[in-house]
Amino acid sequence: MKVLVTGSAGFIGSALCLRLLARGDHVIGLDNHNDYYDPALKEARLARHAEHHNYTHIRIDLADRSAMEHAFADHKPQGVINLAAQAGVRYSIENPLAYVNSNMVGFAHVLEGCRHNAVEHLVYASSSSVYGANTTMPFSVHDNVDHPLSLYAASKKANELMAHTYSHLYGLPTTGLRFFTVYGPWDRPDMALQKFTRAILSGKKIQVFNYGKHRRDFTYIDDIVEGVVRVLDKPATSNPEWSGDHPDSGSSMSPWLVFNIGNNNPVDLMDYIEALENALGKKAEKIFLPLQPGDVPDTYADVNDLVEQFNYKPSTTVDEGIAQFTRWYLEYYES
Repeated sequence: MKVLVTGSAGFIGSALCLRLLARGDHVIGLDNHNDYYDPALKEARLARHAEHHNYTHIRIDLADRSAMEHAFADHKPQGVINLAAQAGVRYSIENPLAYVNSNMVGFAHVLEGCRHNAVEHLVYASSSSVYGANTTMPFSVHDNVDHPLSLYAASKKANELMAHTYSHLYGLPTTGLRFFTVYGPWDRPDMALQKFTRAILSGKKIQVFNYGKHRRDFTYIDDIVEGVVRVLDKPATSNPEWSGDHPDSGSSMSPWLVFNIGNNNPVDLMDYIEALENALGKKAEKIFLPLQPGDVPDTYADVNDLVEQFNYKPSTTVDEGIAQFTRWYLEYYES
């Protein structure tokens, strides 16, 4: 298959490209290489792609309409995986317009490219953040998600709605994946795991928000990638039992679906930190702080639909995943 992966120099995008390349797909990677975090890390990730003859890279921005039109017309992908987005809940409070340009305008350009070039399936990254003020656990795709707590979350919910419109009007199969706290080797420097690791190794205190009472459905990168690939290979179809009288939020009369992709096993933040301390062989000094604006106290994914439809469930434990992360971190940053 010829697959366009946007955000291909990113944490999840790079790992996904390698998985697709390894199975023989031709991958067109697209990334704007912005400086939200160290571009050198993005270049190092891309260097791994260059070892494969079936990889093509293009450096453009999703918000550049003309460039996106040419990218689709020139490469004619059969499948598209949209992972490019302005990331970060907290940064969305400081710079909300960045999320409008990338996550909404850019996503519209992806949808238009799929519409006009007979793309067989669009898979796109949504987020557990869409659950916002929801408190019923575990979070289910069949629950209403109309109360986001950050513009980042709102932009991801908007992506789901935009995709539904294209599925309905143009018959474009679209599948949204609500990622739950992805972690692992090659992750972003602004994510908690790298922040904690840097601080612990340098003897500085780590900031622990919500006084350490967070619970997160931490999901290892390899588990996420496996789920994305399985979903890509099975284009969304309509739900024949869907009814406007009793609408289901996770499916549609159109070829549109959303799934949670998480570990289905929430872990206390303090246990997560302890696993990192054990892997590093060093204790963390902690500063306990209140809940940050835009954050939710807990995330917990109901992944029953993913299990039933794709025979798939994440399996990597936090101890295993963090051990893999620390080995990479020490080799990449400390060697």
